[in-house]
Amino acid sequence: MRAHDVMTDDVLTVAPDTPVSRIAALLLDRGVSAAPVVDSHGGVIGMVSEGDLIDREEARAASEARRDWWLALVAEGEQLPPGYLSDAQKRERTARDVMAAPVITVDINTDTADIARLLITHGIKRVPVVLDGSLVGIVSRADLLRVLAAEPAEKTEPAHRPGLFQRWEKKAPAPEARPAPAHEPLFSAADFRHLVGSFHDDNARQLANQRKEALARRQEKVQALIDHHVADHGWHKLLEGAHDAAARGEKEFQLLRFPAELCSDGARAINAPEPDWPRTLRGEAAEIYQRWKHELQPAGFSLTARVLDFPNGFPGDVGLFLVWGDGDE
Repeated sequence: MRAHDVMTDDVLTVAPDTPVSRIAALLLDRGVSAAPVVDSHGGVIGMVSEGDLIDREEARAASEARRDWWLALVAEGEQLPPGYLSDAQKRERTARDVMAAPVITVDINTDTADIARLLITHGIKRVPVVLDGSLVGIVSRADLLRVLAAEPAEKTEPAHRPGLFQRWEKKAPAPEARPAPAHEPLFSAADFRHLVGSFHDDNARQLANQRKEALARRQEKVQALIDHHVADHGWHKLLEGAHDAAARGEKEFQLLRFPAELCSDGARAINAPEPDWPRTLRGEAAEIYQRWKHELQPAGFSLTARVLDFPNGFPGDVGLFLVWGDGDE
């Protein structure tokens, strides 16, 4: 069974600039505890939950007043407690300010067993489902529990859902028709000039095709990195490689090399560099970051990213490095 068989496709989403008061109202209205934050292209850039809407430093002291805070936050035109307005203004941040990022996602064809492993490994409650980088659904622990509770006879192929994803199918363009070459018995200087022009046109066309093919390969690699998930044995293999690098006297180890397009901003934040560059990571890069943050950062390791090359003046590949020598995170 795959992600598209169990996912919820009616997903509440919010934009990065949505105020937290509006997010709170939407969560209460829909009866859900979290929502993906999506950009203008439908790409998932973060997750915001009800816990994110309460200041972490106030969470312990405000635990008993949490329900009242939620009710006051969505109250419109009603009397608010004294001093609430200034407090609400302090909280009036946006989804971008409070969201958790980067986000681990799965492809619509990811097996449910792999999804369950991801939820357990990363300690998360839900995972967005994407197709070609855009959000199409979400799979939660509850969705997986419903699958486990189903009768074996009910676990059939989703034949009742033909055409559900037809709107996402891509039709291959028809091959471009080439005119038959003309054969003239006599030639003129204009004919020769035309041949020269055709030669340069062919070269330009070949160069354009090469660039197009290179871009397609990069996009395929990006999709593969989004679809691929870091299993325990793969993670341990990376750590063994880092151990061997340290034994050779090196101070860092490249955990992953990936196209800049895997970043939600094309690696602009990494190249700047900006302190919130980890929020732009997607797919396998995001999973490696989360593994480092929970397992290696407490042990004193740093993680850094840098652009490795600049084809045509733009960021090409990016390297994600585990650092144990001198260096910044």
